[in-house]
Amino acid sequence: MSMKWVIVALATTMLAGPALAAGPAAGGPDQATVEANKNKKEWMSQGGEREEALTLKPNKDNGRDVYEVCSACHMPEGWGLVDGTFPQLAGQHRSVIIKQLADIRDGHRDNPTMYPFALPSEIGGTQAIADVSEYIAGLKMNPQNGQGEGTDLELGAKLYKDNCVRCHGEAGEGDAAKFYPRIQAQHYEYLIRQYRWIKEGKRRNSNPEMVEQIKNFTDKDTKAVLDYVSRLKPPADLVAPAGWKNPDFQ
Repeated sequence: MSMKWVIVALATTMLAGPALAAGPAAGGPDQATVEANKNKKEWMSQGGEREEALTLKPNKDNGRDVYEVCSACHMPEGWGLVDGTFPQLAGQHRSVIIKQLADIRDGHRDNPTMYPFALPSEIGGTQAIADVSEYIAGLKMNPQNGQGEGTDLELGAKLYKDNCVRCHGEAGEGDAAKFYPRIQAQHYEYLIRQYRWIKEGKRRNSNPEMVEQIKNFTDKDTKAVLDYVSRLKPPADLVAPAGWKNPDFQ
């Protein structure tokens, strides 16, 4: 069995059971810092790996090598799974990827499935975050992402216009400078899960403005707006041809 599929098996096991106990994260946040952050709700922590990684010149070749660990779950193309078990990462803003990786590593975002694979001992230190984020941001996006049922798109469009455009943009393009993620063409089921976690307070690094914005959304509202979001189209130059395979992992 290749190392890639060992990682897949381990990740699948972790989805079904308790998270692995994490050891010291040499070269990154120490365990005391991680534990101290586990009860914090903080959209934008100060300092740390996020700020440092943003200043580093990325090495895309190393980013490709680091991404091999990620590809076991997020797929070689960065498209995740259409059923939303793993999100599409391809084409995401580099700054957003850096923020989320740093938040997972320092305990600000709960992700027990991903945490062991994001450790410095697994993928490298802060430079590795800068490198792999550059690589992922350059991957072309899935032309056939998972979508909802399409039964309430008029309501979804209205909710999106009234509540989401200011941060995520007219077409779901996000804002790299403000760390607002690209949500266009993201898998519907993944969006649903993250939305619910944000409302429940489980995703502790959520933007508090968004938490407030969606707190009164009904299940019908949530499904409608995220179905609409899943159908927002990225610019054509960011999208891969149907059936594309990443040649870096062939």
